[in-house]
Amino acid sequence: MENEIILQKLNRIEKYICGLKNILNVEELTEYTGFKKSFIYKLVHEAKIPYSKPNGKMLFFEKKKIDEWLLQNSHKPESEIKLDAFRYKKTR
Repeated sequence: MENEIILQKLNRIEKYICGLKNILNVEELTEYTGFKKSFIYKLVHEAKIPYSKPNGKMLFFEKKKIDEWLLQNSHKPESEIKLDAFRYKKTR
């Protein structure tokens, strides 16, 4: 029981440290996004995710670009859409 608690805490610390890094490898990206390795490789193969491949070997991902990629195609909540409509109508 005590070992499980220690392992859980270590996992949380590991995830926190990963969040502080600017450049991630595939394993760190799986932890960061929750995506499976195979899905990440598929995204890379289809050029759907920003990545770097120096020397044609290992894959690296810039965390800032990944964050932007993850947040693309965001949708506004209904309340924000109504507020925008109200502001638009008010200016007309």
